Amino acid sequence: MDKRYELYCLVDPLFYDSPMARPERDAPGEGPARSLAFGAAGREVPDGWARSEKDDWVVVRCLDQVLPEQGWKVHVSACLDNADGVLDLVWDYCTRENVTFKFLRGRHLLHMRNAKYADRGSSGKLVTIYPTDDAALEKILADLSELLPDTAGPYILSDLRIGAGPLYVRYGAFSERYCVSPQGTIEPAIAAPDGTLVPDRRDPVFKMPSWVTPPGFLQPHLAARAATTMADLPYTIEKVLHFSNGGGVYLAVDRRSGEKVVLKEARPYAGLDYMGQDAVARLEREREVLERLSGLDVVPRLFATFDVGEHRFLAMEFVEGQPLNRIFTERYPLGGQHSEREKAEYVPWATGICAKVEQAVRLIHERGLVFGDVHLSNIIVRPDGGVTLIDFEMATPIGEAGRMGLANPGFAAPAGFTGVDIDNYALACLRLALFLPLTELFMLERGKAAELAEAVRTHFSLPAGFLREAVEAISPPAEPRRAAWVAAEPGPARWPAIRDTMTEAILASATPERDDRLFPGDIGQFSTGGLNLAFGAAGVLYALNATGAGRFPDHEEWLVRRALNPAEGNRLGFYEGLHGVAYALAELGRPDEALELVEIVSRERWETLGSDLFGGLAGIGLNLAHLADRTGENDLLTSALKAADVVASRLGGPDDVPTISGEGGLHAGLMNGSSGPALLFIRLYERTGDTGLLDLADVALRQDLRRCTVQSDGSLQVNEGWRTMPYLDRGSVGIAWVLREYLRHRPGGDVEKGLAALDRAARSPFYIQSGLLTGRAGVLAYLAAHPDASGPDGTVLDAQLGAMGWHAMPYKGHTAFPGERLLRLSMDLATGTAGVLLAVGAAIGETAPLPFLAASRPAAHLADNGKTHMEV
Repeated sequence: MDKRYELYCLVDPLFYDSPMARPERDAPGEGPARSLAFGAAGREVPDGWARSEKDDWVVVRCLDQVLPEQGWKVHVSACLDNADGVLDLVWDYCTRENVTFKFLRGRHLLHMRNAKYADRGSSGKLVTIYPTDDAALEKILADLSELLPDTAGPYILSDLRIGAGPLYVRYGAFSERYCVSPQGTIEPAIAAPDGTLVPDRRDPVFKMPSWVTPPGFLQPHLAARAATTMADLPYTIEKVLHFSNGGGVYLAVDRRSGEKVVLKEARPYAGLDYMGQDAVARLEREREVLERLSGLDVVPRLFATFDVGEHRFLAMEFVEGQPLNRIFTERYPLGGQHSEREKAEYVPWATGICAKVEQAVRLIHERGLVFGDVHLSNIIVRPDGGVTLIDFEMATPIGEAGRMGLANPGFAAPAGFTGVDIDNYALACLRLALFLPLTELFMLERGKAAELAEAVRTHFSLPAGFLREAVEAISPPAEPRRAAWVAAEPGPARWPAIRDTMTEAILASATPERDDRLFPGDIGQFSTGGLNLAFGAAGVLYALNATGAGRFPDHEEWLVRRALNPAEGNRLGFYEGLHGVAYALAELGRPDEALELVEIVSRERWETLGSDLFGGLAGIGLNLAHLADRTGENDLLTSALKAADVVASRLGGPDDVPTISGEGGLHAGLMNGSSGPALLFIRLYERTGDTGLLDLADVALRQDLRRCTVQSDGSLQVNEGWRTMPYLDRGSVGIAWVLREYLRHRPGGDVEKGLAALDRAARSPFYIQSGLLTGRAGVLAYLAAHPDASGPDGTVLDAQLGAMGWHAMPYKGHTAFPGERLLRLSMDLATGTAGVLLAVGAAIGETAPLPFLAASRPAAHLADNGKTHMEV
């Protein structure tokens, strides 16, 4: 689960926003005002230096210095309370010694990068210094070791530590270069001795490229690193249970007794919570709490605490059983097509679990503590049916319990809850979550609890008062706001009202005064630019126009001005880049600007992109062919065929992909898998008649079907190892859509056998997300385009349309939808309201589906079906 979303919740209570957009000083109510920017971020550079900003970083470059493209670089770590001083010292040293460097702009960014769920490969880095050669590296390390003796900072896992201070080194890229894997994925690169670009790994463990020999002065530090082991401890680690930036959780065996134990690791100064406490402080709290709860059979026994190097460990009882979230996933009867008997049998089990957890929490309260972190992953269901609570990092004496530094968003009590009411709120969420797991929505609207309770009652027969008590504990006393969504008789007559309320919500959210985005959407808009089709303005304006909501010239001008002068960070591909903007502009009746954008992209090395539809060559090729049809520019079709040739050269055979989607970075599905290239081959076949392209499409589809698995309800879903995916982007619905397009030209054969099972994935009563690419809206769009996929009774589409209301949220008197992870609203095409608008329009408004998924031209009109596309 991508924990970055929680970090993007810190700025705005309604929308995901970039932490870089946070004000320069703390907001009122967060304690004494203090500057968030480091003092160095405002310093003027000396003569002969240049200062620039890139993403989270300030780059300070010596104009007289010529840097290599790769080599050993120095990283400096620091804590929140000493970072300003460390940074000032490094600034003075580097500018005096003519050494180029960069640093994080502010303490909020350092906090985020050291947070519990921050990326482990980049955590800890405050400053990066770029030596010109090994001699400069040795001098820099010697000088800064004297200037920063014993300075505290988090360990940088990707690097080699120098001494006991905050200095680290790693061999890697200085300049931005990228390579394409054999499967077509894009990765940061360094050059091997023969000049070949190879991946520059940024893993959370120190590694050197095989051809690099470390300079001699690094050997003592390599030896010191190798000397720190767990070999002398009486535990043998059998497997990793969990990693976070705060440390690991391991299953081990006590060699003295043979008993299984859990080892919990805490890294000093790392794994920060929202209050700034590190993992060691939380582990120490957990030790104290487990001692205080000793003797209760609903908590694990504490065995020991010990240190390895600077890391603190806690050894505790391994509780036999399974986490509730895993059992819930297996048993939940709305997560697929299940019988009424299965739903009836589920009710006593789920209500029984709630009763056992509530009793366990009451026992903790009797010891004077608030658990503070009730959620499905922290509940172990034992083989005897009992429950054990785990993870007591947030447990607090009742009289001190207020705002939690870490809490699961679907169970976190709002501000103002104190004492045992924090746990009571989470227990109420548990009652709802076991029947409709959408409790993250309460972060936006607690009154949504009553609506979800109504939906639960339509599917389950529950004890009197069970849901009423939960709703009363969650909902505010005032009358809740409700989104306008009518499930009954959602026919075409209702379409204008549904379209208008979502349109008004989208328009009300616009921020034309900002340069980075026009409409709030997914966090992806901050890494890919706010212009694109998936997360940016182009997708929203396309959806509004395609559904008949209208055109909005001022917003189009906002998009055009920035697209024709693209800022750094904007990408090239279809859904995430400028090609998608070109598509949207053409659909908006602006073909000249569309062609100008394509020309801008053509000057870049677009052929080196990946093979996928979302940001790679499959999407670019489809768009080039489409624009060739629309504009009569035949050179664009030639370029599309060139893109197809590159994709074909990388494709491999049906078995040349892992059986698990995501393994090795290779995903299945329409957007990031092989179905995107298959769609490109199909559409080019329709233009050229080259049957070899259908052969390639067959291979690509088999690759994606290889990564699917049959579920207990008979549905065929993409297998990600730890979960299965039904959705449009990386799931079975996207594969099914392209498979149907293929079967229009080649009906029958082995690949058709999986279609019925793929269709079953579109009939589930429950989907956790509402969005177009990763939620119910994409399922709705698929069913609208293929009515026969609804099954024999044909009522599934209406049911899916009605259930969209489970996610519908009020926004300024209109209806909007949450984005990925459900923590904030989104207006974009991929994850939010614009995507829902497009899907609902396809279902009841007879408007267009997603680009390229509607058939273009039948192959039958072609006279020379035997020619290859290179001959046409």
